[in-house]
Amino acid sequence: MPMPIAVLVSGSGSNLQSLIDHAERGSLDARIVLVVSNKPGAYGLERAERHGIPGTVISHAEHPDRETFDRELVRTIRDAGAEAVVLAGFMRILTPVFLRSFPQRVINIHPALLPSFPGVHGQAQALDHGVRLSGCTVHFVDEKGDHGPIII
Repeated sequence: MPMPIAVLVSGSGSNLQSLIDHAERGSLDARIVLVVSNKPGAYGLERAERHGIPGTVISHAEHPDRETFDRELVRTIRDAGAEAVVLAGFMRILTPVFLRSFPQRVINIHPALLPSFPGVHGQAQALDHGVRLSGCTVHFVDEKGDHGPIII
């Protein structure tokens, strides 16, 4: 049985679309049960809707601090029945409140090869550095930024 997952997005959802496509083809043993955006109007929510996947907005601006925001994320994800979380262009740093709620079950898609080029501008850093080979990293998220065991 495919693992139920939640996908967190902040923008266009191009990585979400790839996850949807692979799940629909059966090449990803997961079922996306929820898409959450921290930004109203994120195109990723439209992608989810087109594929019949429930989506919701939890705006970080409506919460007094990161921990309160993360507690609301945890509650919403658990209510949807997700067992793991994929960060697909989610532009928020998650607190220990969130990460400890899903230990070793939060995966990030980072647009550069880690441990080189962490942070928001990984691709630009790689280009500025003059690397001849670039790519992306999928890794488990821990409490350090763009760190954690690499999956691929």
